[in-house]
Amino acid sequence: MEQLGLDGMPRRLYTCTPSRLNTWLDCRRRYRFTYLDRPAPQKGPPWAHNSVGASVHNALAAWWREPYDRRTPVMAAVLLTNGWIREGFRDEEQSAAWRDRARAMVSSYVATLDPGDEPVGVERTVATRTSVIAVSGRVDRLDRRGDELVVVDYKTGRRPPTSDDARSSIALAVYAIASSRMMRRACHRVELHHLPTGTVAEWEHTDESLARHLRRAEDIATEAADADDAYREWAGRGSKGVPAPRREAGAGTVTGPVTGPVTVPPEIDRLFPPEPGPICSWCDFRRHCPEGRAASPDRLPWDGLAETPVSPSPYAPDAAEDRPAP
Repeated sequence: MEQLGLDGMPRRLYTCTPSRLNTWLDCRRRYRFTYLDRPAPQKGPPWAHNSVGASVHNALAAWWREPYDRRTPVMAAVLLTNGWIREGFRDEEQSAAWRDRARAMVSSYVATLDPGDEPVGVERTVATRTSVIAVSGRVDRLDRRGDELVVVDYKTGRRPPTSDDARSSIALAVYAIASSRMMRRACHRVELHHLPTGTVAEWEHTDESLARHLRRAEDIATEAADADDAYREWAGRGSKGVPAPRREAGAGTVTGPVTGPVTVPPEIDRLFPPEPGPICSWCDFRRHCPEGRAASPDRLPWDGLAETPVSPSPYAPDAAEDRPAP
């Protein structure tokens, strides 16, 4: 017998990562393709700059897992080389050149660290909840300095981040709040460590500024949850189990291997409009979005590397929760 809903019952928490919230802000169509369509539409080829970022992040995480006496710049170089991800590069020559550049990057960076200053967490999953959201994600590094915690996020893109980037990041603020609640220790400082230049962009939050970020996250979550509910009601998930129809990009409904997005009625499609602009060049689902293709030129998988004079991809792997655990 179907359970009847009761007026006044609390709404279920919206479970998310900061990356999911930011995807909703960036482009609701990409949000739908990423989090709702199942199976998800086929992505484009891997990006070389993502391979660089993931390789560097993984090497730094592995470096902290080494015994104290092995935490040297040479070991960082070895870990980077052994874990190098070759996807997305033009050819083996380009991959090798960027491997060498990334090796120098991590070696120079760890030379500035005290190997005995053990972090509180490395690639540490933190989580918290409010009356609206249950949010979680992985922090690149969580330091303890004095009586407080510090959130450290690694950056490998061509543009050095600024203190305004640190201040305005919902992800860093959420990590600070979640870390503080889990560790029962204050956490107000967030830092962006840019490995290519060795610079650090930092921000010291107040309790009030962190609370504002959390309220903003709740507002975004409420919008996304409303759209999610409408999509799931249409798809019949969780009640009738009726699969949504599928459509190959630019073709009719298919029954074989699926590569395109779900075909949705207009009233559902309007809930997930595209946000055409320059960043569409870097979207993994570009092939399925006519508006995105019309708004920006195609990019080659290695165009996001610093040696190529084009605008950098906004989807470089900065948020740890979207990378495979090393």
